[in-house]
Amino acid sequence: MTLRIHGKTRSCRIGTLSFSFLALFLVIGSCTLTKPNARPQEIDLTERFNVDGAELYLLTRGQDRRAPVVLWLHGGPGGPEGPLFQYFNRDLERHFVVIYWDQRGTGRSFSPQSDPARLTIAQHIKDLDAIVDHLRQSLGRGKIVLMGHSWGATLGVLYTREHPEKVEALFAISPLVNGLAGQQKEYDFVSTEAKRRSDYRAQSRLLEIGQPPYGTVEQLLEVEDLSNKFGGVFHIQPNRTLLLLRGFFGGLVKPWELPRFFHANKVSLTVMNKELLDLDLSRSAPRIEVPVYFLLGRYDCHADATLAAEYFETLKGPYKKLIWFENSAHNIPFEEPNQFNDIVVQELRMR
Repeated sequence: MTLRIHGKTRSCRIGTLSFSFLALFLVIGSCTLTKPNARPQEIDLTERFNVDGAELYLLTRGQDRRAPVVLWLHGGPGGPEGPLFQYFNRDLERHFVVIYWDQRGTGRSFSPQSDPARLTIAQHIKDLDAIVDHLRQSLGRGKIVLMGHSWGATLGVLYTREHPEKVEALFAISPLVNGLAGQQKEYDFVSTEAKRRSDYRAQSRLLEIGQPPYGTVEQLLEVEDLSNKFGGVFHIQPNRTLLLLRGFFGGLVKPWELPRFFHANKVSLTVMNKELLDLDLSRSAPRIEVPVYFLLGRYDCHADATLAAEYFETLKGPYKKLIWFENSAHNIPFEEPNQFNDIVVQELRMR
C-alpha cells in the first residue's frame, strides 16, 4: 500500500506499507467541536493513497486539524463533485477537518489503465474502509463523520451498516435507495411534466428512450437531462458558465481535466448500472447503528425524495432525523449551500 502526501510547503513519499499501518489508532472516541480558546492548527494536504491497485486522490483541509473529521462521499457513481463541494460548502472547513475524496474510477483517481471490472459496490465499500482507517490513524480519531450525496449517500449507508464502530454520524443527502424504482419514478415525472407543459419534443424523446430499466448510460443521462429541464435535478438552474469560470480561476479544477472527468463518469455509470438496478436499501440496510440524518430536497425527482422518505420511515437505529429543504431538488449542498452548511454545523455541535 503506497501513500504520497503533499502539503503547501513540503512534499514527501512514504514507501510501501503493510495493511497493518491502517490498524486502529483510537485517540479520540467522540466527535466534539474544538474548544474556542484552543490554538488552531491549519491542515491542507493532498494525498495519493493506493488501495487494491487504484491510486485514490484525497484532499484534506481545515482551519484546525483537531476539529471533528468529515469525509465527503460524492455522487455518480463516478461524479467528480469535489470542486463543487469546495466551491459551495467550503465554510465547513472553518468548523471541521474536511476530506474531499475522488472514489475509484472518478476524477483525479481515474486511470485509463485501470480494470473497470473492479468498479463494484463491494470494492467501493472496501476502498472506503481503507480510507476511513487511514484517516482515523493519520488524524488520530476513533470515529469520523460520513457525508454522502446521491450515490455517495448510498455508499455511506452500506458502509455504516458494516462498520458502525468507525462512524460517528452519517449524513445521507438525496440518497439513491432503490435503483429500478428510482428510474421508473424519474421517467413518470418527466412524462407527466412534458404532457402538462405540452412539450412535444420531450414527449417524443421520452418515447424513443423507452421505459426503464435502462441498459445504456446514454439513456440514463438523457432522462436525467429531461428531468433537469423540468426542475427535478436542480430546482433553480445554476449559471454553469459562471460556475466553470469561477472553478477555473479559483484553482478548483483545470480546464484540461474536464474531458477525463466526464469520460470517467460514463465508465462508472456504464459498469455499475446493473448492480445499481438491483439495489434496494430497505432490504440490504434495514437498520443502522449510528445517528443518521436524511437531508432531502422537496423537488428531487432524480433519486426521488419520496422513495428516500419512505425508506427513512422504516429505517431502524438509535437516532434518526429527516430534514427537508424546501427550495432544492437533488443537489441540496449546491442549491441551498448556506442553509445546508448551517444545519450540518448545528447538528454536529449538538452531538
